[in-house]
Amino acid sequence: MSKKRKWDDDYVRYWFTCTTEIDGTQRPQCVLCNSVFSNADLRPSKLSDHFNRQHGGVGGHDLNSLKHMPAPSDQSETLKAFGVASQEDALLQASYQFAYLCAKEKNPHTIAEKLVKPCALEIAHIVLGPDAQKKLQQVPLSDDVIHSRIDEMSKDILQQVLEDIRSSPLQVGIQLAETTDMDDCSQLMAFVRYIKGREIIEEFLFCEPLQLTMKGKDVFNLFRDFFLKQKIALDVCGSVCTDGASSMLGENSEFVACIKKEVPHIVITHCLLNPHELVTKTLPTKLRDALFTVVRVINFIKGRAPNHRLFQAFFEEIGIEYNVLLFHTEMRWLSRGQILTHIFEMYEEINQFLHHQSSNLVDGFENKEFKIHLAYLADLFKHLNELSASMQRTGMNTVSAREKLSAFVRKFPFWLKRIEKRNFTNFPFLEEIVVSDNDAESIAAEITLHLQQLSNFFHGYFSVGDLDEASKWILDPFLFNLDFVDDGYLMKNDLAELRASGQILMEFETMKLEDFWCAQFTVFPNLAKTALEILIPFATTYLCELGFSSLLHFKTKSRSCFNMSDDIRVAISKKIPRFSDIIEQKLQLQQKSL
Repeated sequence: MSKKRKWDDDYVRYWFTCTTEIDGTQRPQCVLCNSVFSNADLRPSKLSDHFNRQHGGVGGHDLNSLKHMPAPSDQSETLKAFGVASQEDALLQASYQFAYLCAKEKNPHTIAEKLVKPCALEIAHIVLGPDAQKKLQQVPLSDDVIHSRIDEMSKDILQQVLEDIRSSPLQVGIQLAETTDMDDCSQLMAFVRYIKGREIIEEFLFCEPLQLTMKGKDVFNLFRDFFLKQKIALDVCGSVCTDGASSMLGENSEFVACIKKEVPHIVITHCLLNPHELVTKTLPTKLRDALFTVVRVINFIKGRAPNHRLFQAFFEEIGIEYNVLLFHTEMRWLSRGQILTHIFEMYEEINQFLHHQSSNLVDGFENKEFKIHLAYLADLFKHLNELSASMQRTGMNTVSAREKLSAFVRKFPFWLKRIEKRNFTNFPFLEEIVVSDNDAESIAAEITLHLQQLSNFFHGYFSVGDLDEASKWILDPFLFNLDFVDDGYLMKNDLAELRASGQILMEFETMKLEDFWCAQFTVFPNLAKTALEILIPFATTYLCELGFSSLLHFKTKSRSCFNMSDDIRVAISKKIPRFSDIIEQKLQLQQKSL
């Protein structure tokens, strides 16, 4: 075991200070660029070499002289008074700005010192000359520096969000979902929706790993511990929207039981973006078998590398557009619908390929009944994809989402009437291939049964967001019939007064519904509070799904051990770090360390 070197106060002449690890190991840290070196570098020759090469300075300070030097923050304030930033401020700002862009673009931290800085130095030397190159060389962009910068910016962004949550006039809404990354680590992600000023804000809250099991109790403990750590009471949460398996995050899960025990009046909603799963559960046997046949065909082609290569070569040879099939996934909304559409449109070509490969799936795949079932499923899931896509946006509340679902379900009676008359206009793929009366009669009976079951399931499963007649003034207080409101309703007078204001009517016509009610908080607080308590809860876990897509960029094979909580916050948060405050605190800490 090598001998550990000891810190000497004389080393401050090279603008270094000392950091001590838990095991007592002392490591030198440059005051100017914040770079931390190993214990082996704790010697004058190494420190002097870094100081001369990286900062172009001249050593020779002693401890007392450095302690009595003017604070860097004092020097920078003097320069700022004349509209000029000090060199140290500029170096730090450049370092933070690059780290911010690095996180936003989801790049590895090492890209700065391995690629960006060498390229920038070469460009500066060629275009601007050696003096500019020397200045640029002083910008701290090492891996450790970028990591520490992102960590500091993440803390600042989180602090901004927590300040907003504490100052929100109403309880906040939470969106919570879980996924497994490429390292088989379960990640729990949360977003928050709250009121700030005259608008509703949606922000990233956290992404934390579930260390052992993924039970509802584990999810709740992680969720609760986050708020305890930030010294915020859990009852600040007015609603939680969850997704995933019912045992973990469903409405009847252990997680829901635990959180309702802590916050009895919390509103629990389930993501409305998964009608595909509900449709699959209601499929009759023959339709379910057809769906499973599609899955087996895709696995046969995509699950074996030689088959996949031959499949691509075959389609390139015959000039077909779709030469790559999507994998079927259970928990991503659009994959199943896209798969069915692609399979139907490439039916003849895939059938030829299966024959060429002598697959035992040929008999089932080229069956006429299977093709009819495939056409219906492709049409139905295409409708579902359009429904899900209409709800995939920020700001989606339970009322708007429920309206879209209700509009979709109300189409079922019209579809059924047309199907009874053997009119398949609403199912264009099916209409394309049904040519005989026998085919039409057989599939019509199955479709009728399925749509009736599906309608019942939709009404029971997606009941959130329903408004009674007396509460529909939230959607339009000016056209709402006040006769539906009981005379004893305390806010009826406020509604009548609001309807009499022409200025408020103009605001209603030009603003989003949520922003309109936020704007009325000071004038009609009771009306605004009642309306926003219904509009704040999340209807979907769309933001978490977007976050999981970003997670794929951070957690790769080369970064599998990487803890990306801070990086992902900086990357997807709408908050901008308060760079001036961060830099000022950094300079003050550096001065104290001297």
